[in-house]
Amino acid sequence: MNVKGIVGVFFCWAVLTLPVSSWAGHPLITDDTGTQGTGKFQLELTGQYDEDKDTAAGVSVETTGKEVGTTLSYGLVENVDLVLSLPYQWGKTEEGNVRTYDEKGVSDMAFEAKWRFFEKEGFSLAFKPGISIPTGNDEKGLGTGNYGYQVFWIGSKKIAPWAFHANLGYIRNENKVDEQRNIWHASLATTWEVVKNLNLVANIGMERNPDDSDSDSDSASNDPAFIIGGVIYSVTENFDVDCGVKYGLNSSETDTSLMAGMAFRF
Repeated sequence: MNVKGIVGVFFCWAVLTLPVSSWAGHPLITDDTGTQGTGKFQLELTGQYDEDKDTAAGVSVETTGKEVGTTLSYGLVENVDLVLSLPYQWGKTEEGNVRTYDEKGVSDMAFEAKWRFFEKEGFSLAFKPGISIPTGNDEKGLGTGNYGYQVFWIGSKKIAPWAFHANLGYIRNENKVDEQRNIWHASLATTWEVVKNLNLVANIGMERNPDDSDSDSDSASNDPAFIIGGVIYSVTENFDVDCGVKYGLNSSETDTSLMAGMAFRF
């Protein structure tokens, strides 16, 4: 394990030694059906470091990236949230000893609405449509350059001390770089409250590869798949901290991502 991996494991262990709601949250990618409640807000601040190494035509290719995300959720009514997200990204690519990409800036904004339309005996269903707004510079690889949209179906089931979540989604990836425009997503997640206010979390998922540049290449023929392990700790009723590690299960997915975040509810 490299130094960054050791740091990530150490950070997770540090959080474990500190007293999460029974709903999911960052570092999970799979969403849950939970909403904020009428007139309530949640501000989520997240950070991620990505590292990927590959070989193309005998040349080593190393890509690293960082992202800081800000997400604000507002409870329009008890079972409907409005969600606004804006990420800031850094990215670098080196082929051999030559840097071929080095950019940073705001990426595309997302605006979503989550509607929990069914709830009975710990099982609930939600519908989450959204649009992406091209606030990022597509010429620098920081956005798609076009408006897009997505729709997700979400299911959650609580069986204390466990909670389970499933997502099925469609993403219309409008773009200017000849990527696949029709992307599907499927993922599963679980949380386990091992002690009061401390959850261990796990996540696995896959979605269609947007890379259509070469249908015969290993990257394009594999749909990216991932697995995540992490923890969420509720410092108070309205303040959570989290960390996690995401691993790619095939060559199309980023090799390793270190993730951390915090959420404030008010």
